[in-house]
Amino acid sequence: MRITGISTHVVGTPWRNLTYVQVHTDEGITGVGETRMLGHTDALLGYLKEAEVNHILGADPFAVEDLVRRMKYGDYGRAGEIVMSGIAVVEMACWDIKGKALGVPVWQLLGGKVTDKVKAYANGWYTTERTPEAYHKAAQAVMERGYRALKIDPFGTGHFELDHRQSLYAVSLIEAVRDAIGPDAELMLEMHGRFSPATAIRMARELAPFNPAWLEEPVPPENLKALEKVAAKVDMPVATGERIHDRIEFRELFESQAVDILQPDVGHIGGIWETRKLAATAETHYMLVAPHNVGGPVLTAASLQVGFTSPNFKILEHFNDFADADIKKVVKGAPQVNPEDGCFHLSDAPGLGVELDVDAAAEFPQQQARFDLWAEGWEQRKPKGTQ
Repeated sequence: MRITGISTHVVGTPWRNLTYVQVHTDEGITGVGETRMLGHTDALLGYLKEAEVNHILGADPFAVEDLVRRMKYGDYGRAGEIVMSGIAVVEMACWDIKGKALGVPVWQLLGGKVTDKVKAYANGWYTTERTPEAYHKAAQAVMERGYRALKIDPFGTGHFELDHRQSLYAVSLIEAVRDAIGPDAELMLEMHGRFSPATAIRMARELAPFNPAWLEEPVPPENLKALEKVAAKVDMPVATGERIHDRIEFRELFESQAVDILQPDVGHIGGIWETRKLAATAETHYMLVAPHNVGGPVLTAASLQVGFTSPNFKILEHFNDFADADIKKVVKGAPQVNPEDGCFHLSDAPGLGVELDVDAAAEFPQQQARFDLWAEGWEQRKPKGTQ
């Protein structure tokens, strides 16, 4: 079997563009991959156009390791977010092809299942007025859908510092959310790399009474020493990793022991097998894995293949029941959270278990999507001009 070409389809919304890539073969089997680029969609499409000629055409889709190696190192330049995301979408599609050809789900090819279900946590649910009352109501609605966990960034446009008034208001929002979801649900606290170590530490301590499940990206990701400073002074698990795009670059995080939960994005770190390798290394350091997942149904399905096969997989992020819920229809067989237990359940469907509906995807043309975490009202995911 050989790859005869790729086709790209961008599904657009005002705040995110989702890039789907179909990989076609000479035996008529087509696989699909997905990633979500933040402001770099056209750059990804440009890279894929060149990579198709240089690396992908004529390749054996079963030889995933070799194809990834050639795409990553064959152009000699150091691979960053765009290249690793391009690798990821092609790699996912190759696993999809392999599973379909063999009649087995991808998780079976990765060593088999270690669990029948993966817990989900909701994100994108607080696209409402930024008040304790509105957040309380929205959080209750999440629980009513069957979720047992959710994540929130309550810090507005906070950057490095957060003054006393803003700090009190952020605390009031978290207090309202915890009251709405009860003591048993998990509440993930997101900082989006906003703060200096001192501010992150102070806010973590002020929010500790609400029992956050983790403290996510408390400081910008470039300075590991700053993260170590936070980790040494807070009494809750620290999570990070979504903006690291190469498995090798996690080495310093492992050495520092400054993080408890790794959050690679399967769509940015080279795909399913690269993430599974990272999870195996994390296991040797007694760390959990909880992938970043702001993608649609295909990226969710790909992330779940890692989840079903990794003993140290904690939970999977899910946007698609809340922000842009309509985009679920672009994929047949989209993974669904079971309302009885708030989990994704194992699927025996071959490959990734999903199929891109090209006609449905065409109903969501690419947009000039804009997501600015420093802009007032960013949490509503309605960029200026779309209000």
